[in-house]
Formats: sequence, structure tokens, C-alpha cells
Amino acid sequence: MNATVIGCGRWGSFIAWYLDSLNFNVMLYGREESEHFFRIRVNNGNGMVNFGPNVRYTDDLDEALAFSDWIFISVGAQDFRELMDGMSARETKGKVLVLCMKGLEKGTGLRLSQIAGQYAPKATPAVWLGPGHVQEFVKGNPNCMVIDSAEPAVKKELAAALSGKLIRMYYGDDLIGNEVGAAAKNVIGIAAGMLDGIGGDSMKGALMARGAREVSRLIKAMGGNEMTAYGLCHLGDYEATLFSPHSHNRSFGEAFARAQAQGSGTELDMLRKGRHNIGLAEGVNTAQAIMLLSCEYNVDMPICSGVYSVIFHGVEVGEALEGMLLRNLKTEFY
Repeated sequence: MNATVIGCGRWGSFIAWYLDSLNFNVMLYGREESEHFFRIRVNNGNGMVNFGPNVRYTDDLDEALAFSDWIFISVGAQDFRELMDGMSARETKGKVLVLCMKGLEKGTGLRLSQIAGQYAPKATPAVWLGPGHVQEFVKGNPNCMVIDSAEPAVKKELAAALSGKLIRMYYGDDLIGNEVGAAAKNVIGIAAGMLDGIGGDSMKGALMARGAREVSRLIKAMGGNEMTAYGLCHLGDYEATLFSPHSHNRSFGEAFARAQAQGSGTELDMLRKGRHNIGLAEGVNTAQAIMLLSCEYNVDMPICSGVYSVIFHGVEVGEALEGMLLRNLKTEFY
């Protein structure tokens, strides 16, 4: 069976490698001007994964789309609209677009499947979400993930085809909840890093409980199932995001809190603009989108709001934490 992978970053390259291990014939697409893609083609890998003979490369989007009806997409969430705009003039009828990234569009709050529907209305969007780091998978450490789509037959076919000894797939039944939950866990990951940065890691248990609860409220308000927040897309991804040294969002939050404590305005500015060697964590953009949705659906989200206020309004991490602790008392599951 053929499969196309669009995006040759760490996760996209892993997906190509994983599909190859499942005996798919894989075509990996990257932009012609991408130095990263050039190095992959020259070295037949990226230093983490090496590709076998069943993986071929192309910088021609038409060729990539024609190769398979299953298109696995792994690009930055904020770059996704541009990609879909480029795909809109091409034939996508009957294709399955498997979105393998976690995020919301920062200026609109739209889920990625909604953006896909705007530009490829005759294709079927699906999502591949859940815990796992490339560094662990390539060591042979297994994990569980979730596939979801509005089309039941599509998600069941994908889950069956993609499940193996390394990744056990479940199929979800809440596309809204899975997309929102997966995106929001990156914001909670930044909060966890900020706790690490101020020596407050003992509060991570409370962060997990309260973070999942506020995200569940948003999912419910948007028409999803609030229990999805306690599944693989969100709570199930907390270990990989809130504790792992591989977590980009956690590392970003820790670096931000430490730079703030040191009064390093230059470093804070570099972090906000993605010019720090850590790069810009996806949770930064997602925090902006979550604030839009929180206002639109009138949902109280103190943790996500606190992360947003620290990054964009210069509030001290300790001050934001104190503000959350001194809020009006409520029942635990309001």
C-alpha cells in the first residue's frame, strides 16, 4: 500500500520511517528550498531514523499527492493553512488527509480539520494524536495513540492499518475533543516547565488534575465530550509533555521562567520570537487560540490564561501562580 508523508521534520520523518516498518511504500515530500530535506535525501535519513528502499523522496507536491490516497501531514500548525491553500488547486477528492500535528490556528481558534475542510472539501480529514517521542520510539519503546475522524469507516481502517508492536492505535469518537485536547496539552506543558523553572515541580500533580479539568470544560462547551480530555489525546499525553526531557513545550516553559527570574529581557524576547536555541514551542501559539475560544465559549481557564499572561503580558510566573491559588473557592469539579 502507498502512503504520502508531507513534512520532513522530526515527527514527519518518524512517520515515514514507521510506515516503512509497516511495509507501506512511502513517498516523503519536502520543499525544494529546504536544507533539512536536502540533507535527508543525501543521507537517506536524519540522524534519528534511516530510511529503507521503500521510501522515496520528492519536492513536487503534485507527484506527492498523486502517489497515494492516504496523505499524512506533519507541518507546523501555523503553517498548515498555507499548505492547504497550495493544495486547494490540486485534486484531493476521495483522499484521506491524516493530520499528525497538535495545534489550533492562533488568529482564529480553528481546529486543523476545519482548515482542511475549507480548502479540500471533498477529502476526508483524520487526526493521529497521543503520547510518544521519536527518541523513545526509535529505541523500541512502545506507546498507545489515537486516530479520529468524522467518518467512522476511515478511522477504523486507519487504526487497523497503523497499529503494530510499536504503536497500539485506538480510534476515537470525538474529533472536537481530540483536536482541542491534543492542542491544549502543549499549553499545560509550558505551565509544567514554568513550575520546573521556579522549583515548583511538586505542584505538577495539581497541574495535571486542574489542567485536564479546565480543558474538559472547553471541550464540552464546544460540543465535544468532556471525558475526551482524560484520554490519550490530553491526559494520556501528560507524561511525555509535562515530565519528559524531550518535551519542547516543557523545556520552553522552564527556560522562560529561568530567564524571567534572571531578569534577562533579551532572552525572554528571543524566546517569544522563536529565536532562542530552544525554538518557539507550539503551545505559545496555542495559548493565543485557547484565549480566543475561552472568551467565545465563556469558559474559565485559569491555567491557560496564566500561561498566556506570563508570555504575552510580562506577568511573573510566581505572581500568576499566586493569582490562581487565591481565586474564589469552588467545588473541585465545577
